[in-house]
Amino acid sequence: MKRIIVLFAALVLLAPAAGVSAQSVSTGISISNGELRSFYLAVGDYYRVPEARITYVKQHYRVHDEELPVVFFLASRAHVDPSVIIDLRYRQRMSWLNITLHYGLTPEIYYVPVQRVGPPYGNAYGHYKKHGKDYRKVRLADADVVNLVNLRFMSEYHGVAAEVVMDRRGRGERFVVMNDHYYKEKGKKHHGDDRGKGKGKDRDDKWDKKDKKDKDDKHDKNKGKGHGKGKDD
Repeated sequence: MKRIIVLFAALVLLAPAAGVSAQSVSTGISISNGELRSFYLAVGDYYRVPEARITYVKQHYRVHDEELPVVFFLASRAHVDPSVIIDLRYRQRMSWLNITLHYGLTPEIYYVPVQRVGPPYGNAYGHYKKHGKDYRKVRLADADVVNLVNLRFMSEYHGVAAEVVMDRRGRGERFVVMNDHYYKEKGKKHHGDDRGKGKGKDRDDKWDKKDKKDKDDKHDKNKGKGHGKGKDD
């Protein structure tokens, strides 16, 4: 009986702590999902893949978030289903560079023209500058490929200079977070534009109606004057 009482008391004491812990985890997941949702939407939109497919690949194959663009980029360049790329990468343990060469592609597909290079892109661009078209000598680590593909994705999809993306990545910012920043920034801009356009349209419609009314009134007056002159004649 004493054991039951002690156990019950322990559960009562632990319950609030468990509740706080669960609440913290739930809040963290909620925030994370907001960023991930915008990232999945952007990846799907850029590579023209339904969001449901992005989510399925992520959950079913457990692909790392920032490797998702690499999977769909290579799939589109190699003209194969993403599942084939995933199999080579995660089951056969091939590097991103070896998968690239496996399909007769060259490292050149990863490079984005830039005016300057900053970390962590120095080694990747250094290899390319040094070896040029002799792509067999170019060495790209898996992290280099992830950085390069996301560099292209971020800069082209959001219309941001590649050098700006490089700088943010150089400060250690994750692409998921970076995408969410640009996603929200773009949303605010479009929202402001829409409001402005709406007001402008209402104002134009108002003045168009007024102009039409003035023209109709003027036409009626002139028509009336013309009939009156005819009678007098």
